[in-house]
Amino acid sequence: MKSINFADLKALIEENSWTQNKEGVDTNGRLMQGWLEDLGMCTTVFHREHIGDHRLFSSSKIEGKPKLLLMGHLDTVFPPHSFEGYRENDEWIYGPGSCDMKGGNFVALSALRNVYAEHGQLYNVDFLLVSDEETGSDDSKALTRELAANYDACLDFEAAGENHEVVNGRKGVATYSVELNGVAAHAGNQYSYGKNANLAAAKLLISLTELTNIKKGSTINVGKIKGGISANTISPHAQLMVEARFTQTTEQQRILEAIPRLIHQHGVDGVEASLNGGLQRDVMIPSQEQQQLLDKLSQLLGYPLKTEQRGGVSDANVTSGAGLPTLDGFGPYGDGDHTEFERASKRSFSRRIDEVTTIVSHYSSPQQP
Repeated sequence: MKSINFADLKALIEENSWTQNKEGVDTNGRLMQGWLEDLGMCTTVFHREHIGDHRLFSSSKIEGKPKLLLMGHLDTVFPPHSFEGYRENDEWIYGPGSCDMKGGNFVALSALRNVYAEHGQLYNVDFLLVSDEETGSDDSKALTRELAANYDACLDFEAAGENHEVVNGRKGVATYSVELNGVAAHAGNQYSYGKNANLAAAKLLISLTELTNIKKGSTINVGKIKGGISANTISPHAQLMVEARFTQTTEQQRILEAIPRLIHQHGVDGVEASLNGGLQRDVMIPSQEQQQLLDKLSQLLGYPLKTEQRGGVSDANVTSGAGLPTLDGFGPYGDGDHTEFERASKRSFSRRIDEVTTIVSHYSSPQQP
């Protein structure tokens, strides 16, 4: 295994970058900015007030040649003092973000450094780092979608599969909050006067769940329900938290159309329903253009890249949904992500850095076809 200096990864991991910790996220962004500007890349900062700033690092352009977007996120899921610190042994790197995805960002950085060291300049390869992926990319996804139009291919740096698979498919996801407002009444004296929001919520829980189609890869989960005042009061208010996931564009469309209609069909007179939320990330499905990208990268590497599909989502859903051929999972293999046991394989870092170096070198070459 090739020796790798993990000092910069250590610096990233030791700086807490919980999504809501703007200062920490921005510190991570500035660290990456310094290292990438050392490679001649130019930085565009998309300033944000309440979350971390998004950053786009751009190389020089050769017109008429394909342009590659590398993509990562700066934030992690761990609040300060919950899971912190960096440690390593002969096989593993441990710490928040070690595989999701400070480790992935380090792979991209290392590959860019390798190409710059060999050629003295980078061309046609840009690197986007957003600050809110772990909370759904609610702010950044519009920016990502807009930028996607400027590129011919995209690699995302979420963790690799156990056998170094890259990701060619992810479920799409929509999230909703359903608010139900009825009329409170004494359950003993004025039962018929009340309009029971809890009853409407119970009926909706069933009808929403029945939108699920396991054979087609679609699931609807009412993950949280609350409402009411007391056992002797007809409930004047209830709330449902709903998540839908889907693996097909036709199912995505069916569910997105069905839920807004369904919430008004709860069958309880006098209870009004309102809906907040909607599509969070488009479904990412294998496509002919994506397969062409996969074939091209496999040819560059001299061996086929294995693929897998995942139920979780990432910003690859966003670029794929915008029509940009995208492959995900170019970070290191790791496990325990989103837990205090998160780790990433040192051997995997070595392999991924070599692979991404080969890919970036091709796109960055003025002689590329």
